[in-house]
Amino acid sequence: MTSATRRPATDESGDNQGVRSVQRALDILALLTEERPLIAVRDIVAATGLAKTTVIRLVQTLEQSGLLWATNSGYMAGPGLWRWAHLARRSWELPPETQRMMRELAARERETVNVYVVRDIVRICIAQQESPQPLRHVVHVGDELPLWAGASAKVLLRNASPALLERVARSSPYGEGHVRRMREWIDEAEQRGYAVSHGERDEGLSAVAVPIVGRAGTVVAALTLSGPTVRFTDERVAAFAQALLAAAAQMNERGFDHPLGSSF
Repeated sequence: MTSATRRPATDESGDNQGVRSVQRALDILALLTEERPLIAVRDIVAATGLAKTTVIRLVQTLEQSGLLWATNSGYMAGPGLWRWAHLARRSWELPPETQRMMRELAARERETVNVYVVRDIVRICIAQQESPQPLRHVVHVGDELPLWAGASAKVLLRNASPALLERVARSSPYGEGHVRRMREWIDEAEQRGYAVSHGERDEGLSAVAVPIVGRAGTVVAALTLSGPTVRFTDERVAAFAQALLAAAAQMNERGFDHPLGSSF
């Protein structure tokens, strides 16, 4: 009886320890950036707060898996990540014709073009074409942005459930009461066919967004133009909306499928 009651606790503890080890390994990999392509053990210890012996054990495991590569100056991304990067690129990269359309749109309208999709209570940038102008809005592919404000959020949440809207509102600076304002934004965007935002999340930043519809007829992504508010006059906003709607119509005709483009 005693041993039987102890075994589940031991297994659970082992599971938890395994999860912690995985998270710690991922935290170490996340320390590598374009600005810091190499990192030493002492830097990992300082950044994570883990014991040096724990860091060495995790680093050695990552190196054996090919996810880290040891150099005289520290550890860098290992060759094993190339396979994952290739797989991710094939899964996430938009079709060539869509990328060409985004380049043409950015060149013609002279503002940054982005495509966002929803994941839980955030929106993720999956594609971007930067504005040719020196002063421009830039979001890196893979960046997660909140859903409680912004033009793209207003079209992405069109099919959102009340429960999801409440969770998004709770993540905002305004609390659950923000649901009513969000619903007004969503309804307005659906009626007009596009959404507009001026400084809702970042002061001085404006955006126009239109929905991209999947084969099931629900919104699966948002196509946006964004830039400094000073350039987003009423006249330019109207022109941006028409340009985006034309581009989205072509994407809708071909069908837009994406790993995160699932229904709410």
